[in-house]
Amino acid sequence: MDEVGWEVDSDDESSGVAELIGRQIKFWREAAGLRVVQFGELMGYGENLIHKVERGARIPRPEFLDRADEVLNAGGHLVSLKPDAEKVRYPKKVRDLAKLEAQALELCTYNNSVIHGLLQTEEYAQAEVRNRQPPFPEEEVERRVAGRMARQKIVDSTSGLPVFSFVQCESTLRRSNGGTMVMRGQLEHLLEVGQLRNVTIQVLPLDREENAGLGGPLTLFKLKSGTTLGHLEVQLISRVISDPRELQILEMRHGMIRAQALGPRESLDFIEKVRGKT
Repeated sequence: MDEVGWEVDSDDESSGVAELIGRQIKFWREAAGLRVVQFGELMGYGENLIHKVERGARIPRPEFLDRADEVLNAGGHLVSLKPDAEKVRYPKKVRDLAKLEAQALELCTYNNSVIHGLLQTEEYAQAEVRNRQPPFPEEEVERRVAGRMARQKIVDSTSGLPVFSFVQCESTLRRSNGGTMVMRGQLEHLLEVGQLRNVTIQVLPLDREENAGLGGPLTLFKLKSGTTLGHLEVQLISRVISDPRELQILEMRHGMIRAQALGPRESLDFIEKVRGKT
């Protein structure tokens, strides 16, 4: 095996946790009287990658910590680090969005280029991430898709919160991202998620003469604290909006977009018709 885990982001949170885990692994390895090469052989990994983990350059996967705990007779100490590794395994932008989503009572979005990440199937997400130029290494594709899938747990919350309002431009339903079968599966997934009581999916048809969403995608987080934050992402820029004047504009635009879109029931019928032609 040649993959121990995920590359560490440059932010302090990720690198600090990775270094802590690395020090613990090194402590238990040395306590077991093993050199790095010996430990690597027992684990089934190369010496170089073991060094990377121990110095905090890579975040170990859960299965690595399970195996290391067994090999080093750590009595569960290394296994107990899995939740810490899980928290920082994904890119910082993904972790930041997940934190906002976890604090939201209501999440409102509009997308005109792709299906929103919280609604994507794994196959669709893989196709989207692989379309990126310059291309990501395969390991980074896996990491980003896994992070996106992990964020979707909030949509399946049995508590019924947060409440989601997704508006998708018709173009996102017809753009063949990943090919016909991937898009068919994606459209079927939208129909399933659209049945959840805390989820509203609307479609803004291309033949509408009025479209307040020409400025691009947007997201609004209405938090449990009573405050509202926005998020905009275009090309290389990902920005959280907190300025009250800018938020006022975004809320106005999203309200107009929802009014211009088809109603929820009409939208699901529309998605069904597109799926039937895919």
